This record gives sequence, C-alpha cells and structure tokens, in this order.
Amino acid sequence: MQQEQSVLRWGGLAGMLGSIVFIVVFVIVGVFVGDDPANIEGWVTRFPDIYTARLFENGLYLFVLVIWIPHMLALAYALRRAHLPLALFGSVISIVGLTIMIAGALTHVAVNPLYMLSQLPDMNTADQRSIALMWQATWGILDALLIAGLLLVPFGIAGLGVAMSADDRFGKLYAGITVGLGSIGLLAAIGAMIAPESLIAAGAVFALIFFNFIIGWKTFRLGSQPIPLKIVA
Repeated sequence: MQQEQSVLRWGGLAGMLGSIVFIVVFVIVGVFVGDDPANIEGWVTRFPDIYTARLFENGLYLFVLVIWIPHMLALAYALRRAHLPLALFGSVISIVGLTIMIAGALTHVAVNPLYMLSQLPDMNTADQRSIALMWQATWGILDALLIAGLLLVPFGIAGLGVAMSADDRFGKLYAGITVGLGSIGLLAAIGAMIAPESLIAAGAVFALIFFNFIIGWKTFRLGSQPIPLKIVA
C-alpha cells in the first residue's frame, strides 16, 4: 500500500510539473521566437538569432514529454484493479504517442546541418532557395511525427478515462474529465491530420496539458492520503 501511494504521488507530481513547464515553453516561443517568417528563406536566415530560444524551447519540450511517461505508468498502476485491460491499453497507447513526439522534439538539431550548408561561401541564390525548401521538408517530417503522437496520446487518455469510471477513487467526475479531454484532443488531432496547415493541433496540445495537470493533481492527492491503520484484534 505504501509503495502504491509513493507511485501515485510521484506520478501525479510528474504530470503536474510537465504541464507547468509546457506553459513555460509557450511563453518562450511567444516572447523570444515570435511569429513564423513571411517567406521560406526567412526560416534559414533567422535561425542563428533564435537558436538559443529554440534550444531552451526544445529542451524543455523534451523534458515535458519524458516526464509525462511516469504519470501514464502511475495511472496504469492505480487503475489495474479497477480495469486492467483498459489501464494497460490506455497507458501503452499514450506512451507510444509520447515516444513518437519525443522523436521529433529536437527540431533545432534536425535543421542545423541545413543552416551550416547555407553558410558555405560558394552558395548561390539557387542553392540558398534549395536549402530553404529542404528546411521546409524537414519541418514537414517533424510535424508528421507531432500529429501522429497527438493522435495516439488522447486516444490512450480516453481509454484511461473509461477505466477510471470503474474506480471509486477517481469517480465519475474525473473519469468524465479524462474522457472529455481525450475526445477533444483526438478530434483536434484528426483535424490537424486533415488540414496540417491549420492551428487546430493546439487544441490537442492544450488537452494534454489540462489532463496531466488536473488528473496529476488528483493522482498526487490519492498518493498523499494517509494509510488506514489495520486494527488487530
């Protein structure tokens, strides 16, 4: 019992901390990175000016995705008695989705070789434009990883929500919140898959942030409850 509470406590803290750090990532992007450039060449030319901001942004984003994994594991552990199949299904699908997103987290590393090529002295205008096009193609691959992850994580979260409905410690309220956020995230991710150029993927991201903070808080509270004493007659 004490071990289970420790798992829930640390897992809940991981979920909440990840959500808070993710908000910091948005602040960094808004303040230090800013809007996308007006043309594709702008992606290359402004790279050194925002490199430090991208470094912190991507590093913290990677941290968030990694630290959310223990939260998913803690939920699977907590829900194993209530509904083991859905607890395993939801956590595994969510972790696979997070892993896919982790693969595309360090965007500055992916495009850095292209920037180094653009700085070669024998680069002409045609070469520079080709590099800009390759830059956009690289971002397209990274976006594909992001959307794939955003499709899987909310789907797994919805499964965890159904499992929560069978656990009195979470109850119908938190089960409904989880299923609702998972559904919103999944619909937003489907929209992003259909129209990748839209900003609808942000809906899926915020659904993950709210889920990990709200359910993380609930999980932490469950792990912080005093252990009932057994009275021996």
